Amino acid sequence: MRQDRLDNYLRTWLAAKQPTIKASTHKDYRKIINGQLIPQFGHMMLAEIKRGHVRDWAATLTCSNKRISNIISPLRAALDDAMHDELITSNPLAGWHYRKIDSPKEVDDIDPFTAEEQAAILTALPSDGVPLIQFALWSGLRTSELVALEWGDIDWRQKRCRITRAITQAGKGEAETTKTTAGTRTIDLLPRALDALKKQKALSFLHPSGRVFINPRTGNPWIGDQAIRKTLWAHALKRAGVRYRRPYQTRHTYASMMVSAGEPLAWVSKQMGHTSVVTTARIYSGWIPTTNSQAGMLANHLYAIK
Repeated sequence: MRQDRLDNYLRTWLAAKQPTIKASTHKDYRKIINGQLIPQFGHMMLAEIKRGHVRDWAATLTCSNKRISNIISPLRAALDDAMHDELITSNPLAGWHYRKIDSPKEVDDIDPFTAEEQAAILTALPSDGVPLIQFALWSGLRTSELVALEWGDIDWRQKRCRITRAITQAGKGEAETTKTTAGTRTIDLLPRALDALKKQKALSFLHPSGRVFINPRTGNPWIGDQAIRKTLWAHALKRAGVRYRRPYQTRHTYASMMVSAGEPLAWVSKQMGHTSVVTTARIYSGWIPTTNSQAGMLANHLYAIK
């Protein structure tokens, strides 16, 4: 097996990379390498591939610029390692990114639950499933963060919660770091979130895993949103007569409630684990109040010349 052929090198590179990257990242890289890079460039020798080859191929792809960047990323990283291992003299993709004229960006998939829908869903849930969904609606956590939450993360005195890990379907139940650096954060726990945790205490506080939320059917911690959807979520929405949306919409529901209620955007952004307030404002701009008869009066009172 010739290691200077691109298909062999990419497979070897990915295997060596596995211990140093997240399971979800490894899964994505494997799909890209086996499904796209090897079929397109695998027959070439390492020293043969040029920027033009990748550029011409990228021009034929119909996906977004972000997706193209994700596809090219493992190839660039592999060629970079090949250069440092002196298998090639330079990396033709170093510092280069392909961009085409993007089509108008689609509106974010934000479809929050109304107060009436929330009440109907909670009523339709079995009693041992209520705390999880109630906490999801009133904490804004990603599903991957919810299932990784441990009792030691809860500060009951300060009414706060530390978010430091996530569990994705690709990770097969193993905790990883949060999605972004900003995702590692401390959030304030609102009264209904605290109430959900108090209800959950009776169900899992002494569980050997230390996890807050466990699957009541198996007695084991949840390992991702797939099981939640199939065994708990979909049935509850059907019984409640609520139009189906994926569990992630509980996060959008929380944020839209906070923003529409006039909570400070900086606070909402921190609660959500966004990288900046700009991100929060862009995603939830439709829920930011635009009419307020008292707008500006606080500043007028505070800074009025005496």
